[in-house]
Amino acid sequence: MTDAPQLRIPATYMRGGTSKGVFFRLQDLPAAAQVPGAARDALLMRVIGSPDPYAKHTDGMGGATSSTSKCVIIAKSTQPGHDVDYLYGQVAIDTAFVDWSGNCGNLSTAVGPFAIANGFVDPARIPQDGTVAVRVWQANIGKTIVVHVPVAGGQVQETGDFELDGVTFPAAEIVLEFVDPADEGDGGGAMFPTGHLVDDLEVPGVGTLRATMINVGIPTIFIDAAAIGYTGSELQDAINGDAQALAMFETIRAHGALRMGLIGDLAEASKRQHTPKVAFVAPPHDHVVSSGKAIATGDIDLLVRALSMGKLHHAMMGTAAVAIATAAAIPGTLVSDAAGGGARTSVRFGHPSGTLRVGAEAVQVDGRWTVARAIMSRSARVLMEGAVRVPADTLPG
Repeated sequence: MTDAPQLRIPATYMRGGTSKGVFFRLQDLPAAAQVPGAARDALLMRVIGSPDPYAKHTDGMGGATSSTSKCVIIAKSTQPGHDVDYLYGQVAIDTAFVDWSGNCGNLSTAVGPFAIANGFVDPARIPQDGTVAVRVWQANIGKTIVVHVPVAGGQVQETGDFELDGVTFPAAEIVLEFVDPADEGDGGGAMFPTGHLVDDLEVPGVGTLRATMINVGIPTIFIDAAAIGYTGSELQDAINGDAQALAMFETIRAHGALRMGLIGDLAEASKRQHTPKVAFVAPPHDHVVSSGKAIATGDIDLLVRALSMGKLHHAMMGTAAVAIATAAAIPGTLVSDAAGGGARTSVRFGHPSGTLRVGAEAVQVDGRWTVARAIMSRSARVLMEGAVRVPADTLPG
């Protein structure tokens, strides 16, 4: 028997916001993986090191968390007025599948710099010093993201003094603009799939919970922290070390997904782990975050904790931050209530690693809420560039 050689595939390992992932140009992938399907999924899983029953990703580029088991495929845009198409794959850690059902807001930050560095942006648009607005088509959800990338000396500026809670070192500030981020699908409820700002969600074994279910940024189910026995200032160990709590959140997520029309039956939830997210909210109070930093009540408008891929996130998903900002701007949602109610165009919320400020302008037109854009600041940095290696027999056939 002859052992299979390894494939060498050009790639860039990047941090974007509080996530990191492996970035590929579509044309650099093996031909079988340049189209959606089993070959592409198998390749990305092998790159990350999944499925890994040890949950360590020792034999891959993943970091064994939902924030670090990600892959991105970038191509010249097929959409008029856009620079690149951005496709995001959330790779499961201990099971064999890639979830393509949503976006990663954090890694969206890195798409702009990657696009510039890899020649997807017309050089005539890149100033010697200034900012480039990279127009990104988010192919998973069919939405536009404008990534405002700082440039110095004609090159992407990566270093700077912008600090982002959840990221150890400062970097250059990148402004993300999510354009028309609500899902205006055929469900009739637009950004609120049920047509209501708050629903009574019946969850077997848990009870009937008041829930705000919103589809903007990423489908998200918001519930009151107090209703499930939490304060809203919990850190990862308080949730991720509690198997009973994780099972409860997954049950809430599955029943919420069904109520939102994202799945046809509860069994489908296990194959759609990336969406929807479950988050719990609470009014602000003094607390300490994972770095040991003290956050005072007056520093934030509310507290939010969110789960991603079955675990409490160490900070906050960028897409969920868009959902938080939008829900906070709409009086009557659980998020708005936790923030004190009333109309607002921005919100600063507390998460396990610190705080984050996000802006969103929501308006009601003919009884339907819409949001034109949501804006937040993140940062991004190239960690390594070159090539990844995977055994050639990774690809089916």
